[in-house]
Amino acid sequence: MKTINKLCILIAVVFIYSCTNNSVDDLIDATPIPTIVTYNDNVKSIIDNNCISCHSDPPVNGAPISLVTFEQVRNAVENNGLISRISSNDQGFLMPFGGPRLPQNLIDIITQWETDGLPED
Repeated sequence: MKTINKLCILIAVVFIYSCTNNSVDDLIDATPIPTIVTYNDNVKSIIDNNCISCHSDPPVNGAPISLVTFEQVRNAVENNGLISRISSNDQGFLMPFGGPRLPQNLIDIITQWETDGLPED
């Protein structure tokens, strides 16, 4: 009986020490945003992978604007509230429409692009 108790204690000790010390910070994507975010290097691929299925030229599925060119995407940020649409938590306002919200790291890249002055290259 004592051997079983010692074995149980040993297993419990091993189990406790095998646990990692993860924090909330470990769950957040800490991939650094590039020093200067540009449309061609950083933003275009996000738009192409997440928006073009509706915001093509011509737009489909009720999308009001195209997001195919640099000028169209820049205009959408400056005049059509693109960042507020992709950042929203309101399912009726959120883009991509009907889909899950973009990962925060992608939203941060587009936001940084605006902060950097919306450079193309």
